[in-house]
Amino acid sequence: MMMKTISSPKDLNVWKEAMNLAKQVYLETKNFPKEEVYGLTSQIRRAAVSVPSNIAEGNGRKHKKEYINFLSIANGSLMELETQLILSQNINYLSKENLELLLKQIEIVSRLLNGLRKSLEKSCSMSQTTKF
Repeated sequence: MMMKTISSPKDLNVWKEAMNLAKQVYLETKNFPKEEVYGLTSQIRRAAVSVPSNIAEGNGRKHKKEYINFLSIANGSLMELETQLILSQNINYLSKENLELLLKQIEIVSRLLNGLRKSLEKSCSMSQTTKF
């Protein structure tokens, strides 16, 4: 079975979905109170942007182990974002309906991230057992 070559992070579904999530987060946080611009709004946006950014940075690395590390960082940012969004709903900055939509997108990105990470880990372990 021949694998498709990924020449850019823009070719990855996980990157595309993470970008969609970041866009949705920016649109939602526009309605947050102005006094939160340098607080929760900024933290949420940074976490959201960190996800596709770390996917892209990992994709640009030479070694798969580095790539896997950046995917792990992206996953951590995703969990941070989830926590901050739940807090935002708890303090009535975000509606329950909009939180649910964002959480569904987080779940999609998480599933894709884990799939990519497992695929890379499998190919790393296969290449370590193969002698040339």
